[in-house]
Amino acid sequence: MRRGRRPGQSATRQAILEAARARFAADGFTATTIRRIAADAEVDASLAMQFFKSKDELFGAVMSVPPAALDRMTDAWRGPSEEIGERVARAFLGVWEDDPEASEPLLAMLRGAIAQEQAATQLRDFVEARLMKGVDAHLRDDPDTRLRVALAAAMLMGVVVARRIVRVPTLADEDLTQVVAAAATALQALLAPGTPAH
Repeated sequence: MRRGRRPGQSATRQAILEAARARFAADGFTATTIRRIAADAEVDASLAMQFFKSKDELFGAVMSVPPAALDRMTDAWRGPSEEIGERVARAFLGVWEDDPEASEPLLAMLRGAIAQEQAATQLRDFVEARLMKGVDAHLRDDPDTRLRVALAAAMLMGVVVARRIVRVPTLADEDLTQVVAAAATALQALLAPGTPAH
């Protein structure tokens, strides 16, 4: 079948979203590619990229997570290593709590992940990929980079589950600023070992 522009941009965008939703569900975030999604939607990969600039943005659209929330997580890596723990804690935890437009779809994804392994794989891949995006600048040549990122992801997700899903009283009732400050110390040690936190 000939691939190219479908009649109407909204129909094309919707076809890409539906193909992406199915592909992310089947293969998870990491294994999914724009090229495979485009093939499923029967459009050129370049056309898919006109609608969604990256796989991140497409995943966000599928999950109804605003692009600004994705950018916030990625932007946490920019800046001095001495403040990486605090920036990552504030960005990641803040996305789940500060903005209902971002937090509601993420919490829905998290609730699904608790109940279903396929959803858990998607969420795990997504969070870890966000953390891997800028880590090289802070963990260059560290043989344990992936382990450190996985531990950071597990810690951040554990805090979100405790505060928003299980509602462990001490964590759920604490101000987010205090939680970020406490989590920052542990994240600093994981993501910029040997660099003292400011």
